[in-house]
Amino acid sequence: MPRSVNSVASRARRKKIIKQAKGYFGRRKNVYTVAKNAVEKAMCYAYRDRKNNKRNFRGLWITRINAGARQYGLSYSQFMGKIKANNIALNRKVLADLAMNHPEAFKVIVDKINK
Repeated sequence: MPRSVNSVASRARRKKIIKQAKGYFGRRKNVYTVAKNAVEKAMCYAYRDRKNNKRNFRGLWITRINAGARQYGLSYSQFMGKIKANNIALNRKVLADLAMNHPEAFKVIVDKINK
C-alpha cells in the first residue's frame, strides 16, 4: 500500500512561513529552509523587543518628567516622592505628557505638591 502524505497541510505550512517572510532580502523570502530560520529569529526579536519597547518608553517618560520638574527646582526623585506623598494618582506616561505638551497644567501639579 502506498504511503499517504498530507501534502495539502505541508504546503499550507510552508506557504504560511513564506508569507511571513515577505519583504526579506534575497533567499530569505523565497527559499523555505532559509525563510523558516529568518522568520523564527524575527519572532524571537519581536517578542523580546515588545518588552524592551515598554522599558524604553518608561525611560523617556522619566527623562521628560525630570526636565519638567527641574524647571521648578525639583529633581525627579523629589518630585515623584511628593507626588506619592500627596496621593496624586497620575502615572509617568500622563505626567510626561503634561510636562511636555501642557506646561501650565504641570505647573499646577508642582504648585499643589509644594504647598
